[in-house]
Amino acid sequence: MRHFLIAACITLPMGVHAEEVSIALDWTLNTNHVGLIVARDRGLYEAAGLEVDILPYSDSASTALLAAGVTDFAYMTSLGFMSARAAGADITALWATMQHETGRVVYNSDNPGITRPADLSGKTYAGFGSAWEHALISTMIRTDGGEPSYDTVTLGTGAYEALANGAVDFTLEVATWEGVNSTLLGRRQSSFAYEDYGIPDQQNGYIGTSGALLAEQPDLVARFMEATHEGYAWAAEHPQEAAEILIAAGDFPNPALVRGSMQAIVDGNYLRAGDVPVGTIDPETFETMARFLFDSGVLKGPDGATLAAPAELSGWVDQSWRGE
Repeated sequence: MRHFLIAACITLPMGVHAEEVSIALDWTLNTNHVGLIVARDRGLYEAAGLEVDILPYSDSASTALLAAGVTDFAYMTSLGFMSARAAGADITALWATMQHETGRVVYNSDNPGITRPADLSGKTYAGFGSAWEHALISTMIRTDGGEPSYDTVTLGTGAYEALANGAVDFTLEVATWEGVNSTLLGRRQSSFAYEDYGIPDQQNGYIGTSGALLAEQPDLVARFMEATHEGYAWAAEHPQEAAEILIAAGDFPNPALVRGSMQAIVDGNYLRAGDVPVGTIDPETFETMARFLFDSGVLKGPDGATLAAPAELSGWVDQSWRGE
């Protein structure tokens, strides 16, 4: 088993320059990325001989930047990674930050018309524009015995204000971020967990690299990932200290959201699941979600058409950097 880097014990020889690498984020800086910031600001990357540029979120998806060779690594959503890989992108997942699903369907608690997922039929959904959303919501409604027919308005992050003021009936949120924010704002909202209604549990927050970099520079990949692991493992052990490091590194109008989010991550056992090492991708969980997305018609091939046969999943994940 490869030994993980310990910053205090590793120093670069005199005259040796750090190798520059970059990682693109999937969204604006938040607690999902805390281990990257900890690894950078606590000197773990430097100790590994790396100078890491954490690229800010842009209009281009992190998967697209990775596939195009613009960045060496990318932080990706589960759907983003699997969709890009199915479409032919030569990218590979190395890591999963969240060990369980953090997403959920949310609605106003005082809405008398919603008590179960079947009640979402005929209601108005504030969405984000992905095929995954329809597959998810339809499966939940159908599993609960309802007819998956509802209206959709695509609002992006405006969905949360629309829900709060009653303009829409329900939306999706990440419990460890938007959910925490709603609590801080005093909003009375209730939720349905995906896995209670036919959706397989999934890991999320993949970190990946290109097939070329993995093949040509496995040592660099290993050093980056080992230091990243150290950052997330430290954050899991010291969540509030990690929150302060993240707050210092970013522009957060409400630092209480960062602190509350880190606490929610710890309370939900999202970063660490039992004795499983932080960041481990579980093959069965990965394949089950990939198959669900295939069966739901979400994954599309290089030609843009829905895949007509199950995707070949070998090579989508590589955890050899762990020395396994």
